[in-house]
Amino acid sequence: MSTASPSGGFPYRLIATDLDGTLLRSDESVSRRTRDALAAATRAGAAHIVVTGRAVPWTRHILDDLGYQGLAVCGQGAQVYHAGEHRLLTSVTLDRQLAGVALAKIEAEVGPLFLAASRDGLDGEVLVGPGYAVTGSLPSTPFTDASDLWTAPLNKIYIQHPELSDDELAKAARKAAGGFVTVAMAGEGIVELLPLGLSKATGLSLAARRLGLKAADTIAFGDMPNDIPMFAWSARGVAMANAHEELKSVADEVTSSNEEDGIAVVLERLLAA
Repeated sequence: MSTASPSGGFPYRLIATDLDGTLLRSDESVSRRTRDALAAATRAGAAHIVVTGRAVPWTRHILDDLGYQGLAVCGQGAQVYHAGEHRLLTSVTLDRQLAGVALAKIEAEVGPLFLAASRDGLDGEVLVGPGYAVTGSLPSTPFTDASDLWTAPLNKIYIQHPELSDDELAKAARKAAGGFVTVAMAGEGIVELLPLGLSKATGLSLAARRLGLKAADTIAFGDMPNDIPMFAWSARGVAMANAHEELKSVADEVTSSNEEDGIAVVLERLLAA
């Protein structure tokens, strides 16, 4: 990963990309065109940082498949991970007492929730309770006793509701418990409770500082409301065509979808300019 000044007119020194719905296609692959565009941008002097809501255990296999050797921001900003060294550089955990209070307040407002939780660490399990629907085939460990959630440090809790939409649940959770936790909507069926004040921008700023880079150096790509803080921090935010309307409304630009090489479309244009 280079931190040299861009050459050939490329205007950014840092490219921050979300994974799901952004860098990854629906089959969790990265197209050859997008790989080539990122490689050309890094040859021009820009660093590439993956910034994902997935914690390290759900991210590592993708980074390894890509041959990614640099820093990655995982767990919605909670973890800065060195992919080349398979090493966790920083980690922020959820205050379990505050999380318990937050859950109680949310359930008092909307009724019982389906729960899952991501344990901290390089090999932290994702615990999944009864009724919670896990997206895709990512590994998880079932639990039946809610007390199991609190036996080890966590970086996030996932919540689902039997009737409310993701947007409705996120709005209700912020209203009920926004003073105790950060509520992030990260994808279909993915509403998360995080340490208060944590966002992708938190982790990205830490990773950028390690590379000697700044917000003004950064172009960011994303697709969901959890990418809004990253867009606010970066010099330019680019939403995918498939992005949530809330993100599109604050983006500087909307590109093609993740299935249509939206990242490559923008990078190729910048490289050509």
